[in-house]
Amino acid sequence: MKKIKILGIILAMILVFPNIIYAKTPEAIGSYQKVYVDNTETKLKGYAIDGYNYIRIRDFLATMRDFNENIGVDWDANGIILDKNKSYDDYKNYEINIVTGEKKSPKKQEVQIKLSENGETKVYKKVVYNIENYNYFRLRDLGEILGLIVDYYESDNSARVYTKSQFIFDGKENTALEEINNFINEVVAPKSESSHKVVLGNERLITEFSHLIDGKNIGLITNQTGVDSEGARTVDKLYNYKKTNLKAIYSPEHGLDGKHKAGAYVESYQDTKLNLPVYSLYGKTREPSKEMLKNIDVLIFDIQDIGSRTYTYVSTMNYAMRAAKKYGIKMIILDRPNPLGGEIVSGFDIDNKYLSFVGVDNMPMAHGMTIGELAKYYNRKIGADIEVIPMIGWERKMVWQDTNLPFSQTSPNIPNLESAFNYMATGIGDGTGLGQAEKFKWIGSSKLDSKTYADIMNSYNLPGVKFIPKTKGNKGGVNLEILDYHTFNPQKTGVYLLATANNLGGINIPSGAGGKIPMFEKIHGGDRMGDVLRKNLSPYEIEKEYMKDVEKFKEIRKPYLIYE
Repeated sequence: MKKIKILGIILAMILVFPNIIYAKTPEAIGSYQKVYVDNTETKLKGYAIDGYNYIRIRDFLATMRDFNENIGVDWDANGIILDKNKSYDDYKNYEINIVTGEKKSPKKQEVQIKLSENGETKVYKKVVYNIENYNYFRLRDLGEILGLIVDYYESDNSARVYTKSQFIFDGKENTALEEINNFINEVVAPKSESSHKVVLGNERLITEFSHLIDGKNIGLITNQTGVDSEGARTVDKLYNYKKTNLKAIYSPEHGLDGKHKAGAYVESYQDTKLNLPVYSLYGKTREPSKEMLKNIDVLIFDIQDIGSRTYTYVSTMNYAMRAAKKYGIKMIILDRPNPLGGEIVSGFDIDNKYLSFVGVDNMPMAHGMTIGELAKYYNRKIGADIEVIPMIGWERKMVWQDTNLPFSQTSPNIPNLESAFNYMATGIGDGTGLGQAEKFKWIGSSKLDSKTYADIMNSYNLPGVKFIPKTKGNKGGVNLEILDYHTFNPQKTGVYLLATANNLGGINIPSGAGGKIPMFEKIHGGDRMGDVLRKNLSPYEIEKEYMKDVEKFKEIRKPYLIYE
């Protein structure tokens, strides 16, 4: 065996290909990235800040101990002291800090790090972020200081750390060089060539599809989510595009800035900066009127959905398509990813009697379609003149984290991806007494015991999620901790939460038998969910009931899918 000192060479090569993530503001959001050391998955979780993964230094050093990298750590008035000839005994019983998807306010600061090894001391100065009195280091910086390889793998969106033991080779001296070249050619180079972010429909409109809008008067339905991968607003890009004339803006629920509360009336107004009318589609009308569409040749839709039939942005698109058909206006939909991906389809279909603004067409709650695919599906009934500008690089298996795109707050209660994924899990108990809190992270009722609820939910071993007991005031409930965004099924999880609470006597079941349809039945697309709950069916039995609808819908939607 011969130890080859090649870490510096490979590190220099790898750092040519930085992690491509985008962040608009210096905020800390619990990272979804898995961290591997020597190809073994670890418990390490950090925060995504300014597009990079930041790890708590004590968590990192404790993890490295398991890979024979014993590093002592101490502190003095000048900063942090690391010693590679000592071990930190406190790590024997150390538990890794669990970071979830919540947003934090980090404090940026520079620290000094002294590294001692074999009698030599090196001094580094690095920018770190202090979160709740702990320093979080950029993972690549820790690799540089400790002589470790740190890389990013786009294929599974993971951070990879390699220790020295990975670069010990048998045989002749030139074998080492061959191994280095193999590593660079087979691992680094192919990855860098394939690394990409999904290209949004709004990034192709002016560059590839300008013929659809050149010389036309344009209306744009949008809100704060109508931005490209660099954060540039579609409304500004169209306003400044000289070959077209942006005449009006239209906003959905929550308003153009996305700050109005759910269900709150939104007024129309004049945007003084752009000198354009902003017509509310969640005020006096939810369908653009003839007056609102006066002199409009092309109506464009650019809003981010979160993958649920009940989220009203897709209903606004449906109503706009009806208006476009009525007044002979062409409509363009700028496609965007479904954050949940395109494979999860779950829930009861809507019965025609229950079609409403939280369910404008026949489909399960989790439909597994992009906004463009939804438009094509809606149009089988509407027959409007529509064109979808598709994305480049999106695949059905992708959740949002795979797209390398920044996520914009879609509404006041959906500030981040964790909330978007939990929306259908905790937000489907309207009128039952089972309610959500903490931006859809918590669900509970005054009739539930937190520990009992959590124990039963965890016993189902639902994919990608763990339930943590948490009592809020007089209400027992659970926090949802998403462990794997690819396998987590929000709607199915919601059904299990609802049915379990019902079996524990923790909810009331709204009924429209008296005439007026309650919101609970509108959300669930009919009275069938109420019926199965009144029969005290188990979650498994309820899932079996709605899967009949799911399989039927999957066949119906096939002609309208754009992506594989």
